[in-house]
Amino acid sequence: MKKDLGLQQAVYPMPVLMVAAYDKDGKVNVMNVAWGQICAGDKIILFIGEGKKTWLNIKETGAFTVSLADKAHVDVADFWGIASGNKMDDKFERTGYHAVRSDKVNAPIIEEFPLVMECELLEFLKSDHVSGIVGKIVNVKAEEKVLDEEGKVEPKKLDALIFDSFKHGYYTTGEYVADAWDAGMGLMG
Repeated sequence: MKKDLGLQQAVYPMPVLMVAAYDKDGKVNVMNVAWGQICAGDKIILFIGEGKKTWLNIKETGAFTVSLADKAHVDVADFWGIASGNKMDDKFERTGYHAVRSDKVNAPIIEEFPLVMECELLEFLKSDHVSGIVGKIVNVKAEEKVLDEEGKVEPKKLDALIFDSFKHGYYTTGEYVADAWDAGMGLMG
């Protein structure tokens, strides 16, 4: 029997996405976003509140990057979620992390994270209930250390973080369970 838990953010797992953009002067800002998802083969949607520093930067420059946070960098990933770029001018610099300019879009790539999507702004979505940013993924870069022998990202090597909205914790991914588009084939006939 199920027990009533009341209103909760009952989606698990949620990604831990590091969204980076330059401001008008070329200064790097990064924020931790759990509310984001691929919304088409070449698009990503991020639910970022209007007026956040990263939101303002993306509006200014029209580009951003999205990195998958990993276990090795959980402290900085969490810091970028609790510190506001609107209140802390040296938010990026405090971490000692390194950024390089993407060769595909006008946005920074945070070198410490093993996988990054380079994105162009497509549109802002605004309603009474949601603020979203839709971007076109123009390229993905990954460190060789997270690739398998066929050049594909290996989840166990990526060691990506997932956010637990029930107890507010971070976990890692990687355990193989079954092949997608195959595990349910026995029920098709």
